[in-house]
Amino acid sequence: MTAFRPLATLHPPFGLVITAGDLTLRPLADADLPEYAALIRRPIFADPDSPHVFAWYRNDPATRVREALRFQWRLRTDLTAEQWTMPLGIWTDGRLIGCQDIAAHRFAERRTVTSGSWLTRDAHGAGYGTLMRQAMLTFAFDHLGAQRAESAAVMGNDASFAVSRRCGYADNGTQMSTEPGPAVLQQRFLLTPERFRRPEVPVEVEGLTAELLELLGA
Repeated sequence: MTAFRPLATLHPPFGLVITAGDLTLRPLADADLPEYAALIRRPIFADPDSPHVFAWYRNDPATRVREALRFQWRLRTDLTAEQWTMPLGIWTDGRLIGCQDIAAHRFAERRTVTSGSWLTRDAHGAGYGTLMRQAMLTFAFDHLGAQRAESAAVMGNDASFAVSRRCGYADNGTQMSTEPGPAVLQQRFLLTPERFRRPEVPVEVEGLTAELLELLGA
């Protein structure tokens, strides 16, 4: 009988764990998906009709969950050094409260990451939005060797703007959104390592193996 091998040896992202203060960030595994599905049924936005509401959140809860699970599985199969997205679940006190994505296209040549994130409404106001972004950026700059981090948010999304500026991002022009749904104007942001405002707590990274670095083009 073939000996059992941990999933991290088969899919290296599953071994990655980032900790910052009382937050833990790690890729979502299948065992996490029931909790994830329950989470995205809950309120994320104060105004569900606001322009900055994610297109996927506008679906009814059953459709939202079904499409979100398909999205998670697709990201795993599409992860290559040419292009990748890692959705990191955010846990505190053993409960899932949101997600912090990190993504790149041709990272080996461009050394640039992009990101997106969300928290359930009951997790707002505790500083988690800033800390989870800082943890992701520490991972990107210090462990992957990124030289640029880019982000964008819909005009009027003051909470997202505030997180970006607390991390040290500079305004970087505007663009029309490319996400599904109506095209809206977005503010672009750019961060480089020398501008990065680091968190007050240590950030620890475990499970960043040679196999995972190769998979990410780092």
